[in-house]
Amino acid sequence: MEENMEEDPSYQPLMMDDHNHNNWEANADAYHHQQQQQQHCHQQHSHHHPSQPALSEPGGTPRAQHDPKVLLPHPMPLNGEERGPASHREPDAEPVAGKVTLNINSSASKFLMNVITTEDYQRTYWPKLDSAIDQLLTQSPGDCIPISYEQIYSCVYKCVCQQHSEQMYCDLITKITIHLRRVSEELQVSCPDAYIERFNAALSQYMGALQSIVPLFIYMNKFYIETKLNRDLKDDLIKLFTEQVAEKHVPTLMPLLIEAQSTPFKVTPSTMANIVKGLYTLRPDWAQLAPSLFSKFIPNILPPALESKLSEYAAQDQKLQRELIQNGFARGDQSRKRAGEELMFNGSASTSSCANTRGFR
Repeated sequence: MEENMEEDPSYQPLMMDDHNHNNWEANADAYHHQQQQQQHCHQQHSHHHPSQPALSEPGGTPRAQHDPKVLLPHPMPLNGEERGPASHREPDAEPVAGKVTLNINSSASKFLMNVITTEDYQRTYWPKLDSAIDQLLTQSPGDCIPISYEQIYSCVYKCVCQQHSEQMYCDLITKITIHLRRVSEELQVSCPDAYIERFNAALSQYMGALQSIVPLFIYMNKFYIETKLNRDLKDDLIKLFTEQVAEKHVPTLMPLLIEAQSTPFKVTPSTMANIVKGLYTLRPDWAQLAPSLFSKFIPNILPPALESKLSEYAAQDQKLQRELIQNGFARGDQSRKRAGEELMFNGSASTSSCANTRGFR
C-alpha cells in the first residue's frame, strides 16, 4: 500500500506537506530549547557579575539598548534551505499555537472530495445515461437490453448529489423530445391500413420505456422535480408524448377507429382496447369525441341508465342484432328445445291422449 502511494502522483503533494510539517515541528523544538539555554546562561552571568556594564558596540550604543530581537539566534533552516540575514523577515503577527496549515493543491482536494465538475458530467456521466435512454426508447416490449441498471442508477445518484439535477433534467427532456418528434414524422408517412397498428406500436413502446426510465431517475424526481418544480417525472413524460405525438395524430386516428369499430375484426380487440385506454390516459376529454367507442372499454363514459329510457335501450339492442345478422352472424334456430325436454314432452303428451281416449270409452 505504501509503495502504491509513493508511486501515485496524486499522493505526492500530500506526502510533501506532511514531510514539511514534520521538519517545521523539529526545527521549532530545537529553536525553543536553544533559547531557554541562552536565557539560563544569561541569568547566571548577571548573578556573578552584577556591576558589569552592558557591552557596547563600535558606535557607542550599549547592546542592551538595542531591540532584544537582535539577540535571537540565526533563523533555523526550513525545508532544508538555509536562510541568511539578508533574507530574514520578521513575521507580521505571532503564530497561533496549535494551528497548522496544510498546502493541499486542487488535484488533491478534488481527489478527497470526489467532486463531479460540469466537464465531468458532460464527458463521462451524461453519455452513459444518453446511451441507456436510447436503448430503452427503441426496445420492443418484452425485450431484454444489455445495460446495467445499477450503473445507470449510480450515475443519476452521483449527479444529483453534486448539484447537476437541473442540467440532467433538461438533457432528459431534450433527448425524449427529439425521439418523439422522429416517431411523429414516421407516423405521418404511414398508409391508412397500417396507421392504427403503427400508432399502437409507438404508444406501447413509449409506455413500456417509461416503466424503466422513471425508476432510474427516481432520485432526480424526488429531490429536484417534486421539491423545486412541484411536478412528477412520469406526468411530465406522458405530457410530452401527448404534445409531440398524440395531439398531432388524433384528428386522423379517431375516424379510423370509428370505422374499424363498425367492421368486426378489422382491428384486433386487443389493439383497439390498448389504443382507446391509452388515449384516455393521455387526455380523458378525448372520450367525448367518440363516447360509444370509449364506453366499450372505459366504464362510466356514458351517462347512467334511466328507467324511462328502457324502450330506447331495447331498440338499440335490436338494431345491433339486425346489423350482426346482416353481416353474416346467424342467431341459430331459437325454436328448438333440448333433446331431453322434447322427449319428455312428447311422452307426457301421448300418455295424456291415451287416458282421454279411455275415458270416452
